[in-house]
This record gives sequence, C-alpha cells and structure tokens, in this order.
Amino acid sequence: MRLKSRLGVLAKSTAVRLSALYIILFALCAAFLVFYVTGLAERILNNQTREALRQEVTEIQGAFERGGINQLLRTMERRARQPGANLYVIASPNGEILAGNVASLQPGVFDEEGWTNFPFRYQRYTDSGGVKRHLATGHVFMLDNGIRVLVGRDLGEPGKLRLLVRQALMVALLIMGIGAVVIWFAIGRNALKRIDRVSAASQKIISGDLSQRLPVSGSGDEFDRLSSSLNGMLGRIEQLNEGLKQVSDNIAHDLKTPLTRLRNKAADALNEDDAQAKRAALETIISESDQLIRTFNALLMISRVEAGSIAAELSDIDISAIAADSAELYEPVAEEAGQAMVCEIAPGLSVRGNRELVGQALSNLIDNAIKYGSQGEAGSEIRIRVSAGRDGVEIAVSDQGPGVPEDKRVEVVKRFVRLDKSRSKPGTGLGLSLVEAIMALHGGRLELSDSRNHADFPGLTATMVFPGMKP
Repeated sequence: MRLKSRLGVLAKSTAVRLSALYIILFALCAAFLVFYVTGLAERILNNQTREALRQEVTEIQGAFERGGINQLLRTMERRARQPGANLYVIASPNGEILAGNVASLQPGVFDEEGWTNFPFRYQRYTDSGGVKRHLATGHVFMLDNGIRVLVGRDLGEPGKLRLLVRQALMVALLIMGIGAVVIWFAIGRNALKRIDRVSAASQKIISGDLSQRLPVSGSGDEFDRLSSSLNGMLGRIEQLNEGLKQVSDNIAHDLKTPLTRLRNKAADALNEDDAQAKRAALETIISESDQLIRTFNALLMISRVEAGSIAAELSDIDISAIAADSAELYEPVAEEAGQAMVCEIAPGLSVRGNRELVGQALSNLIDNAIKYGSQGEAGSEIRIRVSAGRDGVEIAVSDQGPGVPEDKRVEVVKRFVRLDKSRSKPGTGLGLSLVEAIMALHGGRLELSDSRNHADFPGLTATMVFPGMKP
C-alpha cells in the first residue's frame, strides 16, 4: 500500500511526467533511426547488387555474341564455379531449366524480360529434401532462338547486413536507454529530494516560522538560484514583519503617554472656569496634537519609503547643491543654539536619487546635530562634509555632542528609539529610521561613528554613502 502511494506521488510529479515524455520521444526517435538506417543500408546494397548484375548481363551477352551458345555455356560455367558466385540459369522457351547452378526456381520468373519485379524463391542443389528456400533478385534476357537466360543474386547477404545493422543499433540504443534511465534515476531522485526539502521548509514558513530558509546546495544551478532569490525575499519579509511588530510595540508604548496626557488636559480644560486658563489648556492640547500628527506623518513617510511607493522617479541630482542649500537653511538655527556651521562641500558631485527624499534625510541629520551637538564645549560646531569616497559620494554631518555608544548604534536607528531617556529634547525617535530607509531605497547606507577622540564628548558623525559616484 505504501509502495502504491509512493508510485502515485511520483506519477503526479512534473519531473516524472517530463521524464516519461522524453523516454517515449527517445524511443520513437530510436525506432525511426533503426528502420531508416537499416532500410538505407539495404537500398544501397541492392543498388550495388543491381549494378554488378547489370555488368554480368552485359559480359554474358557479349560472350554469346562472340561465340554463340557454346561460349555462353563455358562463360556461365566458369563464373558459377567461383566463390560467392551469382545465380546462372539457362531455360527453354517454356521455362524448363536446361543448365545452371540452381535446382529449381519459383514459377513465373521467366515470364517477362528485364529485372524481376519482386524477389523470387529458389532451391540450391545442396538443400536437403527441398525444404530450404532462398530469396534472390535477377535479370532475365532472351536469345534469338527463344532460350531464356537468368543472371541473379542471392539476397541473403543484404538480409544479413540488415539484421546485423539492426541488431547493432538496437544494442546501442538499449545501452543508451539504460544509461538514460540510470542518469534520470540518479539526477531525478536528487532533484525530487531537493524539492521535498523545499516543500518541507515551505510548510514551516507557511506555519509562521519566517526564520526558515530554503536549502541551497552550493551547486549554483537553477534550484540554488531560485532558493537564493526566495531566501532574499523571505529575509525582507521577516525584516518588514519585525519592523511592523516593533512599530506596533513602540506605538503602544510611546504614544500611550501623550494620548493619556491629552485626554487629561482636555478633561481639565472642561473643568476650568477661567477663559484664559481654558484657552491656554486648549493651545497646549493643539500643540501636543500637532506633535502626534508629525509622529504619524514620519511613520507614514518611513513606510512609503520602505515600500518604494514615493520614489518611482530617480534622476541625476546635484548632491553638492542640496547640501549647500540645507546648510544655508539651518545656519540661523545653529547660530541661535550657539553653534557654528562649517561646510566642506566638494562642488559638482552627483548621485542618482530622489531630490526631496535626500533633502529630507540630510535635514534630519542636521536637525539631530543641532539638538544634541550643543552639549559639548562652548562654541561647538557642526560640520557638513560632501566628498567623493571610495564607495561613492559621501555626505557626513558631524557634531561635538555626547555621541552614540558603539553598542547602541544598531538600536538607535530603530523606530521610536531615543537615547535621551528623560525626553528633554523634542522629537519622535524616527529621524534616523527615516534616513536609513531612504538610504536603503537609494542602494546606499547610513554609517554612525565618533566625530573626535574626546573622553566626555566624542561627538557623532552620521555619514550617508551613495553608490555610483558621477563627478
């Protein structure tokens, strides 16, 4: 029962069906090849036989013309004694055999002159009991006195050749067929096992285990390329699911407090009798509501960037000009915060990207530098550097603030993650997440490192690395 079930599964397999179809096609081609080659060999041999007989007839007719019936008899007798001799028969006008090297002929052979239409049967003198019959073909011609002469050739040799060629081809094709089955069994079983492993991994993935990956053998064949592509897709899906889970958790954690505060302030405003106090409470509620809206807008922006829905059009953009415009825009803000804006922008550097998204990412980095970079020494500065790096075009924004510890740099780019536990600085914890999403969309990366070697205030350098620099 188990074997029957296994055979049923194999019969439904596309690989088995394709293999069966190829075997049938191979068998038909092999049969055609066998009959074609043997038929062609037989035709060639028959044509050679007819040509040889035609020369014999010409020579025998010449002998008769030179010496009459006696010369004809001597010539035919001499030729009949030679090894592998042809058939030589002289018959009366009524078809009775008068001389020759055959004992009897199939009736009707002498009825018409020329080539016999079909192979005829004859009996040799050496055949015992007249049981054994042979096939031959020949040419009949008539002498002036009505005597009929047959020069023929036994067809045993063409038949033997046909049988020999057919047997050789059948053996060769049988060996090829067995080899094909063995190769299919070896390769086909391996392919089926790999498909079974892929199916098993797929079932686990369907069950919700997105950490599973399709097996890759390392051979680099179609299965490996397909598995690698699907594994990349699974990794991306797992990353998006993890991000969704993280966002959900962070929204529940980070937005619950401001929503609760809004609700409490709204309740307090209802209880206020003083119009000025009620107005102040409502203004505070509006301000915090605006902050919540900005948070949701940032989340929406990150989601749209990660999905690629807002970057359908990429073009060559002047990254130097974008950096210069952003520095000019934020320079008054930095001065108000007691910081100096220093620019080192190489001119004429271009990348392929979306101007609005790149400008948004750079604005986020500069805004972070202004907020967190003023905690260092007096007269601290913010440095914006645009240069052609080894991997492409680099935009680096450096500050002289407390920096980010190396073990926190992976966490700080996640959504809602803020190292300022006291939340003393305004923000949502989404700025670096948006920058990283934008860089991933452009095929680049975001790198975080220390700005300078200082024990208390190492500062932070956030570098956007764009691929494909075009000067």
